[in-house]
Amino acid sequence: MLGLNRKTVNRYFGIFRTLIHAHQAEEKAQFVGVVEVDESFFGPSRVRGRPGPRKRGRGTLKQPVFGIYERDGRVYTEIVANCSAKTLQDIIRGREDPESVVHSDGWKGCDGLVDVGYDKHLRINKSQHFALHGVHINGIEAFWSFTKRRLSKFNGVKKNFDLHLKECEWRYNKPLDQLIKELLALIKKNKTLLV
Repeated sequence: MLGLNRKTVNRYFGIFRTLIHAHQAEEKAQFVGVVEVDESFFGPSRVRGRPGPRKRGRGTLKQPVFGIYERDGRVYTEIVANCSAKTLQDIIRGREDPESVVHSDGWKGCDGLVDVGYDKHLRINKSQHFALHGVHINGIEAFWSFTKRRLSKFNGVKKNFDLHLKECEWRYNKPLDQLIKELLALIKKNKTLLV
């Protein structure tokens, strides 16, 4: 369609993803208002060559990712080694204003947020309700769904997973014309990378 080699197109997409990753990393503003936090796991449901049932989530070899979603706003994701309380609290303390209302599921990794200054921590038990009296994490769950659908087009991402994750974070809830405008601004700001 463009008259370009596939490798050339892939190289440009790699440059675009690098620009987007740098742009997303520069955003330092804290999340305020109603904020949803959740973890998700990315990877195959079964490792090739290992017999056994398909497994989901914790206890697998999948890569854990922690996410923060500001209602009707931005998303922040971070690849983590584990979903322990210390790991998640460190991320939350660095990214969320203590006055925020934090919504989470029943995962024990979110225990103790009140002890570190987040007095407004509300939980939803997803096995019983998806939303109850305005408490839900449907926004971050929708982001995970969007990201997994998008990455499935690549039949899994073994290399540059962090670049693809930040691209999904940047794309989420933006119309096409806004994405094009923002990408052109990033390209103009960093013209030397495209040469």
